[in-house]
Amino acid sequence: MLCIVQFMLVLDDTVVSVALPSIRDDLGFAGTSLAWVVNGYFLAFGGLLILGGRLADVLGRRRVFVWGGAVFVAASLLCAIAAEPWQLIAGRFVQGIGAAIASPAALALITRMFTDPRERARALGAWGAVAALGATSGLVISGVLTGLASWRWIFLINLPVAILALVLVPRLVRDSRAPGTGGRIDIPGAVLGTAAAVCLVYGILHTAETGLGHPGSMIPLLASVALAIAFIAVEARVRHPLIPASFFRVRVRLIANVVTLLTSAALFAMSFLLMIHVQTVLNYDPLTAGLAYLPYGAGILTGIWLSARAVARFGTRTVLTASLLGTAVGHLLLAGIAPEDEYLIGVLPGLLGVSFSSGLALPALATAALTGTDDHDAGLGSAIFTSMQQIGGATGLALLVALATSRTEAVLADGGTPARAATDGFALGMLGAAVLLGLAAVVAALFMRVERTPLAVAGSQDHARTGPSIPEAGSE
Repeated sequence: MLCIVQFMLVLDDTVVSVALPSIRDDLGFAGTSLAWVVNGYFLAFGGLLILGGRLADVLGRRRVFVWGGAVFVAASLLCAIAAEPWQLIAGRFVQGIGAAIASPAALALITRMFTDPRERARALGAWGAVAALGATSGLVISGVLTGLASWRWIFLINLPVAILALVLVPRLVRDSRAPGTGGRIDIPGAVLGTAAAVCLVYGILHTAETGLGHPGSMIPLLASVALAIAFIAVEARVRHPLIPASFFRVRVRLIANVVTLLTSAALFAMSFLLMIHVQTVLNYDPLTAGLAYLPYGAGILTGIWLSARAVARFGTRTVLTASLLGTAVGHLLLAGIAPEDEYLIGVLPGLLGVSFSSGLALPALATAALTGTDDHDAGLGSAIFTSMQQIGGATGLALLVALATSRTEAVLADGGTPARAATDGFALGMLGAAVLLGLAAVVAALFMRVERTPLAVAGSQDHARTGPSIPEAGSE
């Protein structure tokens, strides 16, 4: 149930993408306001995750999950019945708030349910897989529902899933919270940290509209840096900091979050740009464009199925490095597309390469990013990992889509055909994504040294504090 809820929350990152033209025509959006149907969710979700994760640790993870789920249900209904543009935008903001509260609480519950290293690796693998599948399935579901029914159904389908989770999770999962906090929350840290994250996400999103260097994007980015510095200064002095200084001393956790940031930037941008390509160059309608993504889901599931076996045999670092390089190669195949290439020749080979390789990588990343988290910081670790996905996705959309758009405009200005211009822009975006994935592979290969925890102390208090280890190559 917790994985299904995460699928739904990540799904809503992209579920509106294909439906945007229908939403614009139906509700009468004007100018750039339509972008905030997407950006509103990104901003609230990405900006409030760390606060949501700490609330889960302090107030109780199951309780906070139910609160966040209830907010998400109400906001989904508001989006579905929206009659004015501002109502839909407001609903998307509130959806993001609910997701930021529920998502880290759900992942923290999973980490505390599975304390055995092997079981936890399998559970987090399933979680990472579901999240990856949700990010792309939003495009499929959006295309199918918009083509067959109405864009409103992309929000209505959330209701039965979320309500079922709200009913069953309290009966299936015991609550847990961080010991020793006494229910206290670092209010100054929460305010500064949340403000820094919100300014960062807003600046990234605004960059996609105005370009880097515009005051509208630079001011919030600089404000984010200033707020982050103030946040660090405050956290060094309080008794129960929002993010303890020791959190990132586990190197595998730090590197896994950096790699997650880079990988998410590439994959989110790929999904968006490819959906645009199949509709503008291949002239697919929304339904056909959605169905064109089905092989992506099959590739991811196959990679996920092999991931745990590959890690057990070759080690986390080796599997991550190889799978990230494979994902980069898949993007390079997509970058070699020509305007006259049909789906089977120009799209499918690269799509399968990206999906299978990323399916191998993402479960291992989820496990590595939560190495060593325990009852004190499971919610925080979950929130930071999910924040890296959201901030990476927003960054990829802002920078790589802007890069692709600038190339398309340049080709058009030189007299190129619309198909050639769109294809060249798409290819440059894929090349940029491949570079990010290559960088992620280098970071994983050079810096991911996995801490080992002897299985002999698996039942001891020391093991409970350090958390499960991730096997190196050849280990049991």
